[in-house]
Amino acid sequence: MDDAQRALLDGIYRDESRRVLATLIRLLGDFDLAEEALHEAFRAALEQWPQGGVPSNPRAWLVSAGRFKAIDNLRRQRRFQALDEQHEAIAAATVEEGESVEDDRLRLIFTCCHPALAADAQVALCLREVCDLTTEEIARAYLSAPSTVAQRIVRAKAKIRDARIPYEVPGRGELAERLEVVLRVIYLVFNEGYFASFGDSLTRSHLCAEAIRLGRLLLELLPEPEVVGLLALMLLNEARRPARTSASGEVVLLEEQDRALWNRALIAEGEALVLQALRSQRFGPYSLQAAIAAVHAEAPSFAATDWAQIVGLYDALLGLSPSPVIELNRAVALAMRDGPQAGLALIEALLQRGELADYHLAHAARADLYRRLGRSAEARAAYERALQLSRQGPDRQLLERRLGELAGE
Repeated sequence: MDDAQRALLDGIYRDESRRVLATLIRLLGDFDLAEEALHEAFRAALEQWPQGGVPSNPRAWLVSAGRFKAIDNLRRQRRFQALDEQHEAIAAATVEEGESVEDDRLRLIFTCCHPALAADAQVALCLREVCDLTTEEIARAYLSAPSTVAQRIVRAKAKIRDARIPYEVPGRGELAERLEVVLRVIYLVFNEGYFASFGDSLTRSHLCAEAIRLGRLLLELLPEPEVVGLLALMLLNEARRPARTSASGEVVLLEEQDRALWNRALIAEGEALVLQALRSQRFGPYSLQAAIAAVHAEAPSFAATDWAQIVGLYDALLGLSPSPVIELNRAVALAMRDGPQAGLALIEALLQRGELADYHLAHAARADLYRRLGRSAEARAAYERALQLSRQGPDRQLLERRLGELAGE
């Protein structure tokens, strides 16, 4: 296989592997069997595609190949040991032409978010199976030991298998009661794409695209205001992504972004969805966050941003969904409205409470306000603390640049 073919297959793996896995899980009814089948399918592609060419529908080819590999393996096992009822059914199955796989990833999210699973296991399982993050990556993102995360995932898979939890989008009655955790997971997928928690790239664009696709699909299934709000929030944030990094990959802060690079079509769609959600009078935290993003999007420049409106929206958001991160974001907005000293006082109080002591963005925000106040020594110490805590390459570059600027003063 030459370099071009290898790059093509790598791209297909990146873009399609989790969708293929989601379909194989539905067809085979077993996470581990599906993961083995996925790898077998890509191994077959590695052997066959260089000679026969890439099929017109690579995803369907991989699903079919993976399923046949799994069935062959089960039939071989049957010669030596008895299969349980579930595996007997799989071994007897055949691949149906034209099977719909479009919403299999959404089915997988609902399965991973089943109320029979512990909340921390739901998130870990989704990030592993939907986002393809390793257990080590999930552990770093959530400040847990890899062994702890691995145990959660193993227990969750066993629970799904033993309790025969179905791989399906639930009926409308169950759909509403499980909506909150599914929205949270879809937004986690988007956030991991929009601001990767570690690594050399600020974004993982394929995760953003997949989260938006799932949001659109969920909206078709359940057109609730918060589904509308989440989709609006993702679209408005995605609209700014092209301007968030420089040509060298470094972070470009909102105040320095070239707004001509923002995607105006996504902004228009997002703003219309925000209005739809707010007019329902049944909106929640995602809709309010989308409203904040819309205020940023409609401002012709950073200086012209309506910070008073943004502070007011954060006040409402804190009333619905209090959290230290939202308090931090409100403090930054307040600093823009009332001056850096006002925001700094709130951030200092937040850090003293200890909840954000290891959150690098809190220290970075504190450093920025110290810098704006001309308190260079305190700004330097805060930037250094943020740098110690950051695991994200482009983010670290920005912090190092800020420290270099302070050293040159």
